[in-house]
Order: sequence, then C-alpha cells, then structure tokens
Amino acid sequence: MNKDTKRMKAMKEFDRLVEIFEILRAPGGCPWDAEQTHKSIARCSIEEAYELVDAIDNGNIGHMREELGDLLLQVVFHSTIAKDLGEFTIVDVINDLADKLIYRHPHVFADADLKDAKEVIKNWDRLKKKEEGKQERKSILDGIPEALPALLYARKIQSAVSRVGFDWDNPQAVIGKIREEADELLEAVKSGDGEEIESEIGDLLFSIVNLARHAGADPETALRKTNRKFKERFSKIEDEAKKRGIPLEDMSLAEMDEIWESAKRKA
Repeated sequence: MNKDTKRMKAMKEFDRLVEIFEILRAPGGCPWDAEQTHKSIARCSIEEAYELVDAIDNGNIGHMREELGDLLLQVVFHSTIAKDLGEFTIVDVINDLADKLIYRHPHVFADADLKDAKEVIKNWDRLKKKEEGKQERKSILDGIPEALPALLYARKIQSAVSRVGFDWDNPQAVIGKIREEADELLEAVKSGDGEEIESEIGDLLFSIVNLARHAGADPETALRKTNRKFKERFSKIEDEAKKRGIPLEDMSLAEMDEIWESAKRKA
C-alpha cells in the first residue's frame, strides 16, 4: 500500500468516525449523546489524557492505542456539538491546527534559519505572541491554564519565566533553595501555625519542581512512578499479613518495615 493509498484510507476512516458521531447526536440516535454539552463532557478530556499517560508510563501499547482513540473521541464529540450549535466544525479544527503548525515552523515551511531546538522554542514563543487573541495578554504567564494539576502548572510557569532569563543557573543552586525552604518549613512546624506550614510546604514543593525541571525530569511523572512503587510495596505488606492470618492493623511497625525493606531489596 503506497503513501497516497494509506492517506486516503485514513481519511475514509476519519470520515466514518465523524459520521458515527453525527448519527449518535441526530434525532433517533443516542439520547445521552444528544443531551451532552461542551461543559457536561469538559472533564472527560482530562480524564482520558491521564489514562493515556498511564498507558505510556506502563509501556502498554495496546492500552495506549485505545486511550488515544478515547482522546480523539473527545475532539470529535466537542466538534460535533459545536457543529450542531453553528459554532465551528471538525474541518475548522483541523485546518486551524494545520495552519498553526505551518506558521510556527518557519524553519521547515519557510526560509527561517534556526540552528537548534532552543532557538526553535524561542521563535515559537515569539510567534505565539503575535497570534490573534494573544496580543492583549499582559503577562507571559497569561494563558497557562490554572486548572492544570499543581505540579504541572508550577513547571509551566517556571519554564515560561526561564525563557526570559528569570531562572537559577544550575541544579545545585536549586538544591540550596530546597534546603532553605525545608528549614523554613521546620520552623513553621515547630510554631504550629497551620497557614504558615501550608505556605512553606507550597514553597518547598515549588522548589522541588524547579529542581526536577533543571534535572530534565517531569515532576508529575516522577511522583506518579513513586506512587505506583509505594502501592506495589505496600501490597506486599498486605499479602504478608494475610499469609500470617493477622489483621493488618495488628501488625507492628517493625514488622511492616521489615517486609517493606525486603520488597525494596527484591525490586
């Protein structure tokens, strides 16, 4: 199958998907699908995106394929709702994306000379600022969705200010800041001031996100992996409690620690 034939087949399958949604939303289709609005399914996109991340983290290609489909479902669903309301169509969405990609890659589709990925990102940001609806933004932090998970939001705003030079010089400097924030948190804990403790925990987390960014690690992914690791090791404690025939709450901390360390060594 040549390239053009594959493209035609993909377009045919995409048209079939759009047609299915139009049937589901039409009279005589699915009552639930017909009742949905942009707002009623808004959170679904977030949930599907996280399920996709899970599949990628687990290296489950079959699950990844399924979750990509579920994420695409959200794009088609919103576009079908928008078409019904006379707002826009899926064709508008695709064309806008294609135009944006061409506009933001002048080093590929035009004659711009950008030497490396760093220059590409810098030029990408410059072009974004010129786009319709973005010129009125007063801050370089405007446009970063505040509904993002806190760790991801922190990384996004840190990356944004870094591109204009407001950043630490190296990871070692960030570690110094983490130590400083940890000391301040300790003092807050000693004082027993709940609001101050919360504030200092936030400062410490923000600094740790900064370190992760400087070290080239994604803090959200790192914490998710640790959460998964903790869950797996704690399940060993639960399994051992069942083998011994004793309630988990009757097991001593020393016994739990012993099983935990054993699971850690095996891992």
